[in-house]
Amino acid sequence: MPQGDKSSYTNKQKRRARHIEEGYKKKGVSTDEAEARAWATVNKEEGGGKKSGSGRGKKPDRSSSRKGARKAAASRRKKSGGTKKRAGSTRTRKSPPRSTRAKKK
Repeated sequence: MPQGDKSSYTNKQKRRARHIEEGYKKKGVSTDEAEARAWATVNKEEGGGKKSGSGRGKKPDRSSSRKGARKAAASRRKKSGGTKKRAGSTRTRKSPPRSTRAKKK
């Protein structure tokens, strides 16, 4: 099997690599670099291609994917700008004025 041959990968692994590659392309990474990074990620998380034999399966390590998701969520939070502050002001606006509330004795 020549170097770079992808025939030993499952369809799911190939699909994952394609999606990861698309994400890198959206960020402006070159096509060759995006493909290399995508396959490196699949290899790291799943330990390479299909492996035959009993007991060869290991749980995939998705730490790379989690890291990317956390970074994306953080950047989205940063862009929204003070969501907590806005939610608090909405609550105070919608609550009835203090004078009309029933007083406890």
